Amino acid sequence: MNKNNNVLSVLTGMLIGGLAGAITMLLLAPQSGEKTRTQIQEKGIELRDLATEMIDETLAQVRMDGKKLAQSGSLKAKELMHQGQELVAEQLEHVSEAAKAGQKAIQSS
Repeated sequence: MNKNNNVLSVLTGMLIGGLAGAITMLLLAPQSGEKTRTQIQEKGIELRDLATEMIDETLAQVRMDGKKLAQSGSLKAKELMHQGQELVAEQLEHVSEAAKAGQKAIQSS
């Protein structure tokens, strides 16, 4: 999760920095207002597309990490279940041996 937070922080920083740079550049450019508004609109579209692409990539990474985590959890659960079954079988063996020993003790007395 920490990795995802870092990725989101970087993406947010890039988006804010890009917007600030684009707006500053356009406002300080020596050109007409109409041309500046057109450039602002074009840069806004570019930044929107870039942000959408970054968000899609991040979501894909999060989904992939989630699937890996689910698979890992499933394997661990199967492993633990197998260990539990082995322990139960082992304990049943001990109980059976104890019952046989008790039965022999009763028969011999």
